[in-house]
Parts: sequence; C-alpha cells; structure tokens
Amino acid sequence: PTPAIWQNMSVRQALLIIIALALFYTTPWDNYLVATRVWWYDPALVTGLTIGWVPIEEYTFFIVQPIMTGLLLAWWQRRLPPTAARKSDTRWRWWATGAVSLVWLASVILLLSGWAPGTYLGLELSWALLPVILQLAFGGDIIWRSRYLVLATLLPSTLYLAAADAIAISAGTWTINPAQSLPWLIGGILPIEELLFFLLTNTLVVFGFTLFRSTESMVRLAELTSFLQQRGWLPAERQG
Repeated sequence: PTPAIWQNMSVRQALLIIIALALFYTTPWDNYLVATRVWWYDPALVTGLTIGWVPIEEYTFFIVQPIMTGLLLAWWQRRLPPTAARKSDTRWRWWATGAVSLVWLASVILLLSGWAPGTYLGLELSWALLPVILQLAFGGDIIWRSRYLVLATLLPSTLYLAAADAIAISAGTWTINPAQSLPWLIGGILPIEELLFFLLTNTLVVFGFTLFRSTESMVRLAELTSFLQQRGWLPAERQG
C-alpha cells in the first residue's frame, strides 16, 4: 500500500495535472526553438502532422514522459519508506532555492549576451529553472526528505530518454543546430544540452509529482492561502 504521506492526490490526478502543465508551458518554448532553428527535424522521418512549427511526435513526448517518469516515481513511493522531518530540511529548502535562482540569473545573462553557442543552453535553463525555483521555494524540504525517491526516479528515466534521443539524432530524425549549441557531444552524438534537457524536464515532473501527492503540501498550501488572505492579497472565502 501507498504510505499515508503520499495520499494527498491519486496517481491519475497528479499525472493529468502535470501533463496539462507540460503541454501549456512547453509548447510555446519548443515552437520558438524550431522557429529559430535551434533544432529541426527531417520531414521524411515524421508523420507530417504539425501544430505550429513542431511535429505531433514532440507533443506525444510531452504526454508520454510525465506518464513514464510519474509511474516510476509512484512505484518507488510504494516501496521506499518515508524519511522523518528535520529542522535542517527548512534551511536546505532556502539554500537550494537561492542557488538555483543564481543559476537561472546566470542563464538569462548568457542568453542576453548574444553568444551563439550558448543559445540552446541559455534558453533551456532560463525556461526550466523558473518552475524549479517555485517548486523548491514551496516544498524544497519535502523534496529533500524524498531525495532517495527522487534520485531513484531521475537517474534511470533521464539516462533512458537520453539514450533514445541519441539513437534518434544518429538516425537523422532531428538535428541540434551546432551553431547554437556547445561543441560538447556525449559519445560523439548527443549534445550536452540534450542530456540536460531530459534532466531538467524529469526534475520538473518528479518535483511536481512529489509535491502534488504529499499530504504536507496540502497543509502548507492552506497555510499559504490563509496568509495571503490575511494580507488582502487573495480574496477571503465567503461564509455561507
């Protein structure tokens, strides 16, 4: 059985929310990448169906990845015992939020510098780290206590997707623009930005799934809502 700590939301509910968020947040960003030739695809190796600049296969990936990674995390949540809370967890929450915020700021500076080989790296870090910062600020301590679950899910899913991507790139299904990416290729095939992309997107899925299912998140959200209502930043609930 699933431990009580992970019963705030069902697996299905968490996956549906994450898939919806992935489609909403990733679609304009990925379309921009294709429109500006950061990457392109071989029309002969896809179905030819597109939404905007992006082939339908890419949107399918936006759906399949959260399902694959989320189900693996749900499997681990049933098997690895939860870790008890400690005061140091809260400090880690704010240290992690601050550190990632600095990396995000550096990525924005890189992007604004106009250095062409840093384009893809700057675009993916500035895009992906904003929601990661929000996740850490809200529940970095929850994520830290779940670090064994997080790592047990992140590592295999990221390596699997990176390997599949390397096969697709070597087959010519799509190409990362060498003029807008770093010259560092893993195995002579996979751009370092692609490995980072799968790590970042899996991080978003794993952090989100962890926080959505955590019962502590429900309590924290209620406290945050009450705090904002007391200061007039959110409308108070009407009685009766």
